[in-house]
Amino acid sequence: MDNTPMPQTLSVAIVAKDEEANLARTLASVRFADEIVLLDSGSTDRTVEIARAAHATVYEETWQGFAATKNSAIAKCTGAWVLSLDADEELTPELQGEIKALLSSNPAVDAYFIRRRNLFLGRWIRRGGFYPDPKLRLFRRAAANIAPPRFEDRPVHETIAFDGSTATLGHDLIHHAYPTLENYIEHMNRYSTLGGELLAASGKVSRSWPAFACNVVLLPKLTFLWNYVFRLGFLDGREGLLLHLYHAAYTSWKYAKAWQAARTTRQS
Repeated sequence: MDNTPMPQTLSVAIVAKDEEANLARTLASVRFADEIVLLDSGSTDRTVEIARAAHATVYEETWQGFAATKNSAIAKCTGAWVLSLDADEELTPELQGEIKALLSSNPAVDAYFIRRRNLFLGRWIRRGGFYPDPKLRLFRRAAANIAPPRFEDRPVHETIAFDGSTATLGHDLIHHAYPTLENYIEHMNRYSTLGGELLAASGKVSRSWPAFACNVVLLPKLTFLWNYVFRLGFLDGREGLLLHLYHAAYTSWKYAKAWQAARTTRQS
């Protein structure tokens, strides 16, 4: 009797809006998958055209927030395993080979973390807390007696909740996060608004002047000192300096916007 394990089918789930600058690279890195599901939320560029040319199954839905939209894409997958990707991420050739080898065997666990290389202005940021940045992205679509993996319902920095067995793959995912300063500042402005709203909704925004000054002034400075100096962010050159400087500013913006949102609520 042949005891060779049957290969496990793989679906890739991607959500996108106006990602023509990134999508072809992402799709090229997962062409080995059995199925690619792309959920588009109102693109006005060539995103849908690029996806269909790569033989992806395209769905179009109104944007529901990061977590809900990603969960909707996952729900449309049919493979035994799902790989959840952002449209600005790509698998290294080594990671592609590792996943193919893994799914041709009988995987020992139900979900895998993947280390992520974050690029800022084209440079891999190796220090300051930005690497290895493990993300749970590869998982069985339906593991026995375990709730299926889902992104937690939160407006920003969504993560997958999963109670089953996990491991970490040995090769990396590349995140083409912020190719320009303008792109980074636009993202951080949007993310700080969402993060501020989340803080305000949690009721953790103190009304006291000392707490306000600490969160808006002191905490960003300590964040910069910790990541840039003690976690060796300065070794990542000019790009590292800019990233940690602006990340500290993002922290200040987030708490200031949380205060603003709580203040508006109290006045209404």
